[in-house]
Amino acid sequence: MKLKTQSDIELAKALISPPGDTLAETIDELGFSQTELASRMGRPQKTINEIVQGKTAILPDTAIQLERVTGVPADFWLVREKNYRLELAEILEAERLIEEKEWLKNFPIKEMLSLQWLRLETKDPLECVNAIFHFFRVGGKEAFYQSSCFATIQKQNYRLTNQKQKNPYALAAWLRQGEIQARELEVADFDKTRFKDALLEIKEIMVAHPADFFTRLSSLAAEAGVKVIHTPKLPNSKVHGATRCVGDTPVIQLSNQFQRNDIFWFTFFHEAGHILKHGKKEVFLEGLDYTEEGLVKEAEADAFAIAATYSEREEAEFMSLQNNGIWTTDQIVAFAKQINTHPAMIVGRLERKEIISRGQGHVHGFYQKIEL
Repeated sequence: MKLKTQSDIELAKALISPPGDTLAETIDELGFSQTELASRMGRPQKTINEIVQGKTAILPDTAIQLERVTGVPADFWLVREKNYRLELAEILEAERLIEEKEWLKNFPIKEMLSLQWLRLETKDPLECVNAIFHFFRVGGKEAFYQSSCFATIQKQNYRLTNQKQKNPYALAAWLRQGEIQARELEVADFDKTRFKDALLEIKEIMVAHPADFFTRLSSLAAEAGVKVIHTPKLPNSKVHGATRCVGDTPVIQLSNQFQRNDIFWFTFFHEAGHILKHGKKEVFLEGLDYTEEGLVKEAEADAFAIAATYSEREEAEFMSLQNNGIWTTDQIVAFAKQINTHPAMIVGRLERKEIISRGQGHVHGFYQKIEL
């Protein structure tokens, strides 16, 4: 039974028939009253009446007694009871879900449909609620808050309540889609040493930035037992990337929120730092505000990413090359080549520290747009 609208529910209510209806017809044909049936079965008349009204279920021992008295097989009564209870449960669940259509407004349904994370035949609220529960693999709203990615967010070191325009429901959906993607990937067993070595090769990809950079990045990480996935951002999820374990495998999930190479690569190495420095049981979400404990670990991951992409020592050396606070484009390119990094990493650092004005990386062609 598929109940999608209120009219579907009303029709189902009108059509549903408890096994007691069949029992009433059967004893009527036999010429028995409910009182006589109760006497022949050795049951209280109240019990028989409640069975007829659908208030009491027909259990196996009752079905056997009914077979003896009415001649109708016990398995008929049990199947009839099972089908009735299932239909009744579907009606009650549909009524409950249709009342929760306001709850759906928490989720970016339109975008999730566009990305094909959800598939709906109609936009009926009941079907949407069911689709959300199926997507998160939870039995209902209470389980969503207790056992889904939403619960994961609430358990971590984040302060979501004071973050304007940051939607934890969108973030939970983004994380859940990452889980789905991660479970579809097969990688080697995680090897910390191999992953450290892979990062050296991945840095070469960062520097060269070939068209197939993400495929090559993911492949090298997979050989070391780390899943690297791209999950498109959702409105107001406000997250650059995330690190956690899905099953027992480390996963780096990237949103490519700003579609800029220096931000993408810094985020990746930041997440790699979490994997190498912090425990498997923790979840890290970049782009959110952390508690004090979370900030310490974020600083450690930042330090790792800085050392991996454009270290403080290299930055100090580059700063010494300035002439009256100015560097030429050729100087930036040459120095990036000398220390084996991408010029965008240097210019991005200068912009973040407000040493040069915003947008210079675009003006001089150092920033590259990343489309995944």
